[in-house]
Amino acid sequence: MSAVFLLGPTAAGKSALALAIARRLPCEIISVDSGQVYRGMDIGTAKPSPAEQGGVPHHLIDIRMPDAPYSAGQFRADAVALIAQIKARGRIPLLVGGTFLYFRALERGLAQLPAADTALRAAIEAQAARDGWPALHAQLAVVDPVLAARVAPSDRQRIARGLEVFRCTGRPLSDWQRQAGQVEGVAGLRLILAPPARQDVYRAVEARFDAMLAAGLVDEVEALRAAGYDGQLPALRAVGYRQVWRFLHGELDRAGMIEAAKTASRQYAKRQLTWLRGDPQGHWLSPGDRSVPARVCELIEKTAA
Repeated sequence: MSAVFLLGPTAAGKSALALAIARRLPCEIISVDSGQVYRGMDIGTAKPSPAEQGGVPHHLIDIRMPDAPYSAGQFRADAVALIAQIKARGRIPLLVGGTFLYFRALERGLAQLPAADTALRAAIEAQAARDGWPALHAQLAVVDPVLAARVAPSDRQRIARGLEVFRCTGRPLSDWQRQAGQVEGVAGLRLILAPPARQDVYRAVEARFDAMLAAGLVDEVEALRAAGYDGQLPALRAVGYRQVWRFLHGELDRAGMIEAAKTASRQYAKRQLTWLRGDPQGHWLSPGDRSVPARVCELIEKTAA
């Protein structure tokens, strides 16, 4: 066993379970969350508190500013290095989060993709400003229909990357991505924490958003805006941040913002559950079962033996 992977939909209680495990076993936690890498984005990403992080070593949290890119490939490189370092210390790497693309990159490997071309990306952005992202999505559908079929017409980041790679190499990005798996993956004990009923997940994500608002999410987004960050940054297009940004810009009233954020949260959780259920591997755990931490620790010790 190289590591322990703890996956699950948003608001399932993964962080709390990870801390419970780390109180019993010599673990170090590696965050597998595309939002928690960013500084200043604490409430909306449900980032572990400073007290929680102080009690257990945490990694890949607060390592980027919101306008700095961070990719699945970069995560894989960072996580592989951290796993080796943690194991060398005689401790257990516990990878926790809900960004399943990062888990897949770690477990299955990633294709070696062409480097970013900043000049070409700027030209694509300028074209989008003139013609709109749906028009560029239509262009992507011509040169890379496989990628276009799984990318929304509003997904500016993935549309731009798809066009950039094709224009650089003359080869669709989906072809490059099919090479994934040629790099050796990292094996791990897979733990999946998810409520047994989908409606339980939906109630949990709605309650979490209410808690985030009460904790000051609007002020957090306002601080990011005041710092000069662009609301179109990938980090600020995340669920919750995007809807609050629209509220601050007068595009939604408060009730509309709350409903839009909860709807987006339910849709995100649904996609996560679909992803998880499409992969039969893993030990499924129920958040409401108080015996889970002890049983998980026994499983980890048995697997490591």
